[in-house]
Amino acid sequence: MARERVALIAVSLVGLAMFSWPLFAGVLPGAAPMVALSVSAAAALTGMEIATRRIGPRGLALMAALAALDAAARAAVVTGIGGFSPFFLLVLCGGYVFGASYGFLLGAFSLLVSALVTGGVGPWLPYQLFAAGWVGAAAGMAGRRRHGRPTRWDVAVLVVIGVACGYGFGAVMDVWNWTFYQSSAGIGFRPGMPVGRMLDHFGRFYVATSLVYDTFRAGGNAVMVAALGSPVLIALARVQSRMRFTIGSDRVLDTP
Repeated sequence: MARERVALIAVSLVGLAMFSWPLFAGVLPGAAPMVALSVSAAAALTGMEIATRRIGPRGLALMAALAALDAAARAAVVTGIGGFSPFFLLVLCGGYVFGASYGFLLGAFSLLVSALVTGGVGPWLPYQLFAAGWVGAAAGMAGRRRHGRPTRWDVAVLVVIGVACGYGFGAVMDVWNWTFYQSSAGIGFRPGMPVGRMLDHFGRFYVATSLVYDTFRAGGNAVMVAALGSPVLIALARVQSRMRFTIGSDRVLDTP
């Protein structure tokens, strides 16, 4: 649906503006306004999905259940193994089955619930909401051509998406981390830096602080999807059919 895509793009542009604001404005935004902005953007997208009947009460109930399961998984392994956490398995699978907007909301709300459960509320939270949402949206875009019962091909595609998002999530969050701390003269961010130097410093910062950590996340995502992706995808596809979702261009109409 065109309106659904426009809404998702609009919300994503809000997130992009949040991440890029320090690069162009030279000042860091306040944490409280950014939390309010990120939660409001996710709520607005939810409202659009409800208004266009692409998601109904059962779809919201399913999202709440998946978010709770995800929060529990992250709470159990909150520090992860290196950079790996089981958090992204349901976000990837849910987005792949139910579509990009549903995946975005699942990722964002799962992260929000997890942060509240684990006490992970801080200035990083609004940025994590968008980054996790984009993981679900990426899986949803990859799954647009899926039809019928999930196959090994679907699992293979999702493994690739999981690896890419493992690195992508870390790199996107490093943009915030890099601009927030402004730590080192050699690799840190400084307002007004030329674009070339900015990219050079960020590349060095990422390699020095996050590449190994993100490799654990990317590899862990691949292992989790390869081992558990098939039964999870099949279970979600069965739930989708029993909830009588109408298959449209992006698959997620929940008949009330």
